[in-house]
Amino acid sequence: MAKVTFNNKNKAFFNALKTRVDAYFQENKIKRTGNFELYAKTAVLIPGAVLIYVSLLFFPIPAAVKLLMSGVLGAILASIGFNVMHDACHGSYSSKKWVNDVLGLTLNALGGNAFIWKFKHNIIHHTYTNVDGLDDDIAKSPLMRQCRTQKWVPAHRYQHIYVVLVYAISSFAWVAMMDFNKYFKARVNNTPLQKMTFSDHLVFWVSKVLYVIFYVAIPVYFLGWGPWAIGFTVMHLVMGLTLALVFQLAHVVEHAEFEFAGADPVQIENEWAIHQVKTTANFAPRNKFINWFVGGLNYQIEHHLFPRISHVHYPALSEIVQDTCKQFNLTYNTFPTMTAAVASHFRMMKQLGQEE
Repeated sequence: MAKVTFNNKNKAFFNALKTRVDAYFQENKIKRTGNFELYAKTAVLIPGAVLIYVSLLFFPIPAAVKLLMSGVLGAILASIGFNVMHDACHGSYSSKKWVNDVLGLTLNALGGNAFIWKFKHNIIHHTYTNVDGLDDDIAKSPLMRQCRTQKWVPAHRYQHIYVVLVYAISSFAWVAMMDFNKYFKARVNNTPLQKMTFSDHLVFWVSKVLYVIFYVAIPVYFLGWGPWAIGFTVMHLVMGLTLALVFQLAHVVEHAEFEFAGADPVQIENEWAIHQVKTTANFAPRNKFINWFVGGLNYQIEHHLFPRISHVHYPALSEIVQDTCKQFNLTYNTFPTMTAAVASHFRMMKQLGQEE
């Protein structure tokens, strides 16, 4: 694994930012973890998913409506991932570790694995954001070229078109292949996976079996192979496209910067916090529905700077971050709408596809 270090000798930006953020929580006498807003979302999303699941299995509903409900289920599952799982796996849902651990397992209920995801996302992605060769989130080459240091192949000329299909099937690929690939290789991209305990292995296999039971066996038993296959496909297409797009808009957009980790040790000139600002972008900060649905992940800059603070605080913290960025002459990358961010992402993918 390439060794990458940051110039953290003088963490002036982060120290100034942390002082102001600490003061915000102290002055307002609030916790950094979730609050009633987050708990209310959990009480809506998880029972909502269960209700749709049960309705699809046991109620006589017209086929067209079931198709629509399958898509809605996929969107709700994605929102559970954004809101509940994401905060819990970062340890920011609750001040109680056991609550975070339990709710982090909602990822396993979606078909993933919390242990592998925490290592992949919390440690690698949040440390080496947009560092080609380390960040697994941009390690899709040669299928997709997401930065200029990645090898170009002729098929990339059309990647801005076919990535829509890639994103749509991404959650199915995650459940069926990618977790197993990382598990058996004991690696995430070029980084050795943390050692798993017996209980980690047990949870991995039990949750994978339960996924097959609840998402395949039970629906097939009550509905038959055909209806199950159609509903399962629609659910995953919506879920995959939703998850992929939201995370792509955070880092693979115009103005976001990239670094390259080759065979030799790499010294990134900026401190870690400045690197996070330069490699990350926000979108639709004033859209309350998007903020609610994506669990504050439209405030990715704040999330990358303070991943252990719950997303419910990001709108307030964004004012502090923007002001501190101005003091240090740092560009605060943000798109006013989600449409603008999506357009930027696809423009960038097209540009990267034209270059040899």
